[in-house]
Amino acid sequence: MLREEIVTAAVRMLEELGDDEALSLRAVAREVSIAATSVYLYFPDRDALVLAAMQRCHEELVRGGDEAEQAHEGDPAAQLRSRTLAQAEWAQAHPGLYKVLHESKVHRRLGMPFKEVLIGRTRAAVQRCMDAGVATPGDAAIVTIDFRTAVNGLLSQRINEPDLDWPPALEQIDRFLTKLVGLK
Repeated sequence: MLREEIVTAAVRMLEELGDDEALSLRAVAREVSIAATSVYLYFPDRDALVLAAMQRCHEELVRGGDEAEQAHEGDPAAQLRSRTLAQAEWAQAHPGLYKVLHESKVHRRLGMPFKEVLIGRTRAAVQRCMDAGVATPGDAAIVTIDFRTAVNGLLSQRINEPDLDWPPALEQIDRFLTKLVGLK
């Protein structure tokens, strides 16, 4: 399917570029060996293509978190931790895509409503920890925002400033789980 080939090429190029503004429809068309005008049959503009590429990445990120969580059925704290570690591993494996997903101009202009799925999954995992008594009771939505802000900051900082002497990500995530989520 040509649309999928175009999205695949865009994902590959965005991974290398790490910047949605640097992606051109002409370059994507060249990568897929089609005329530049053919891209417009599937995407009205570059932003629409970037959003399609980021939606695919987001689905991969959600799927990875879901699979990691399933490995710890019955242990809500381990589920939340494994979901978070899966996100961190994906970001480390795909720093360019992570930047576009969280720092892109398309994101700032249009938003990425599909990201609500990951937020919802994290909120549900936090709520399960609270319900099981393994985390401090509170407003799971607020705790999730605080926790995701910290984790996204950790990941973005490592991507944007890789030469700094960072503590191990796993240790930092565990501190966030303890201090922000209140895991016991």
